[in-house]
Amino acid sequence: MKISILGCGWLGLELGKSLVEINHEVRGSVTRMEKMGELRSAGIVPYSIKLFEKGIQGDIRSFLSRTQTLIIDIPPGLRKNPEINFVKKIKNLIPHIENSHLSKVIFISSTSVYADSEDFPVYTEEAGTDNSNDTAVQLRNAELLLLNNQNFKTSILRFGGLIGKNRHPVKFLSGRKDIKNPDAPVNLVHQKDCIAAIHKLIEKEDDNSVWNLVYPEHPSKEEYYTKVASSRNMQLPEFDKSGVSIGKRISSEKIKKELSFKFSASIFMD
Repeated sequence: MKISILGCGWLGLELGKSLVEINHEVRGSVTRMEKMGELRSAGIVPYSIKLFEKGIQGDIRSFLSRTQTLIIDIPPGLRKNPEINFVKKIKNLIPHIENSHLSKVIFISSTSVYADSEDFPVYTEEAGTDNSNDTAVQLRNAELLLLNNQNFKTSILRFGGLIGKNRHPVKFLSGRKDIKNPDAPVNLVHQKDCIAAIHKLIEKEDDNSVWNLVYPEHPSKEEYYTKVASSRNMQLPEFDKSGVSIGKRISSEKIKKELSFKFSASIFMD
C-alpha cells in the first residue's frame, strides 16, 4: 500500500519505519530540510511540506499522488502560539486530499478535546468536547472538517499524553514544586501502542469515526510521577494539595472491543 505521513516527527518517523518494515511504500514530510536525510535513511521518501493559514509550501500534489492512505500527524502549535488558526491550515489541505482521490485519512488528535472536572468524568468517544477551551474547539473543528467530507473516509485517533523513546513528562516535572491537580488521573499512552493502533486503523476499511487511545490504568498524577521519578533516581516532584484537583479518565474500550486491540506497553516502562 502507498501511505503518506504528513508530519514525520517523534511519532511519525517511527511509524514510517514500522510501515516500511512490512513493505508499504511510505512518503513522509518534515518542515526542516536537515531532517530529510533521516527519512531517506529509513526507507521513507522525504518531502519538505509546511502548512500555513494562507496556503501550503512544498510539493503537496506529488506527496499525495497515488496515495491510498494519508496519516496527518502535525501538532496544532496552539500552546506556543494561541493565535494560530489550525482549522484554516487543515481546510487548505482538504482540496489537495480531494484531488488526489485517496480513500482514507487518519487524523491524529488529542484527548485534550475533553474537559477536566472535579468529579473526574469518564469519557468515551460519544462524549461531548470542551467548548470553553480554544485548543479543544479548534481540534474538534479540524476533526469535523475531515469527518464530514464525503470524498474520503476519516478515522480520528485521539491520543492521551505521549510517552516513549526519549520522551516523558517526568523530565519536566522532576524537582518542580507546587504542581497542580495532584489527585487527577493520568491519561497516558506509549509510542509503541500508538503505532500499533494506527496499523489497526490502516487495515480497517470504510471507517469514519473517532477512537480514543489511552492506557487503561489511571493512577493519580502524584502517585504516578512520584513513582516514575523515584524509579529513575530523579528528584521527586512536589504537589500543591491546597486546592481541588480537576481531571478526567479516558476510556479506550471501543478500540479494545471493536478492533481487538491489546495494549502492549505499560505506562511505567521507558
